[in-house]
Amino acid sequence: MTMYDRGLNEECGVFGVWGVPDAATLTYYGLHALQHRGQEGCGIVAVGPDGDMKRIKGEGLVTEVFNEDRLASLPGNMAIGHVRYSTTGGGGLENVQPFLFRHHTGDFALAHNGNLVNYALLRQQLEDKGSLFQSSSDSEVLAHLIKKDSGEAHRPRIYAIENALNAVEGAFAFLIMTSNRIYACRDRHGLRPLSIGRLGDGYVVSSETCAFDVLGAEFVRDVEPGEVVTIDHHGLRSRKYSEKWSHDMCAMEYIYFSRPDSDIDGKNVHSFRKTSGKLLFQEAPADADIVVGVPDSSLSAAMGYSEASGLPYEMGLVKNKYIGRTFIQPSQAMREKGVRMKLAPVKSIVRGKRVVLVDDSIVRGTTSSRIVKMLRDAGASEVHVRIASPPIKMPCFYGVDISTYDELICARNTVEEVRRSLGADSLAFLSENALFQAAGRNSLCLACFNGNYPTKLYQNIEDANKDGKF
Repeated sequence: MTMYDRGLNEECGVFGVWGVPDAATLTYYGLHALQHRGQEGCGIVAVGPDGDMKRIKGEGLVTEVFNEDRLASLPGNMAIGHVRYSTTGGGGLENVQPFLFRHHTGDFALAHNGNLVNYALLRQQLEDKGSLFQSSSDSEVLAHLIKKDSGEAHRPRIYAIENALNAVEGAFAFLIMTSNRIYACRDRHGLRPLSIGRLGDGYVVSSETCAFDVLGAEFVRDVEPGEVVTIDHHGLRSRKYSEKWSHDMCAMEYIYFSRPDSDIDGKNVHSFRKTSGKLLFQEAPADADIVVGVPDSSLSAAMGYSEASGLPYEMGLVKNKYIGRTFIQPSQAMREKGVRMKLAPVKSIVRGKRVVLVDDSIVRGTTSSRIVKMLRDAGASEVHVRIASPPIKMPCFYGVDISTYDELICARNTVEEVRRSLGADSLAFLSENALFQAAGRNSLCLACFNGNYPTKLYQNIEDANKDGKF
């Protein structure tokens, strides 16, 4: 991670098309709309007219991996795709999805968003029983669990899929594609989003609804927690694979990960963020002249803070949209200036002003402190930092790249100590209760804020076996 990167990175994004001509091309556009969820690699598997599956994948952005010729080599009306930010297993081409598996019971492809907390234990058990893994990704475990039931090949594959889903624990949205159908699966806690849309005579499935708008698809419904939706010539068929399920959507999907034009579990992301900004002012007003948001995910919250406070919202920071993941920093001196390459203050706007700086979250604090210093260097007389989420104090094990306490400035420091570290005149965070109010719901995963994890974390094989997680 470079010195100018924001503190959090998204986990992944999945997209699928059933029953629509040129499905791979549509998947390309869908993945492009989900590019914010992962920039390290991407792939598409398509089912051709002959029923054979073909895959193209690579490291890099969607526009770097695919072109017209490559998409033309993926004919058919069924496809699934994936954009990747590496979590369990790290990077490398072998971990780029979708995975494609050849099997005597029928080939299938798999794409996964999230993280399995009992991955290491399941992999050890499977390897002890003779399974050979192609990658170091946790996603591959599900495929081996599905193949484990190949002795019951006479039964519909849905039974093997349900057994596999009941063996894994954690956060996931899975797309599983066979030669004639797609299975859309969501974890029993509803930690990761997954939505279904209608397009012509077929269907599309996406991590976020923003991808539907690109294709002109009509939103049908969300996949429910603990549900498998089968999409084929019968239409949509639903099965609950678990009797125990809950609606514990990851709060960071609303706060940071998702695009503002997406609806997550029926709530628009921009609307959530704007409301959270209004609540942030109610909880932590500041005596200031202007409100400035940190581009891009904090702009909606800054608008809300401005509207509630009556303070003008100003574009005091401008983002350079052409700083990509491959930006070259040839020296330590340039790395130190990295945040200035990505964000630039508008001096004429902030000079002599008392600034309310609204950001969505603080993770390591390095970027926030540099932005505060940048505003002061640009002439701001005061900088009051307001964060549109609670302090992140705990690691996440569900697909967000904060896995140790050492990465989290709020884990071992008081708010006052963090304020001094940032060099801000004041610092305040949004309350947990305000998140529920903004989302219009009474259940969210707030584990990174309070340590209340919705799943067990399975530190040993005995724990997993006791709970039947194999």
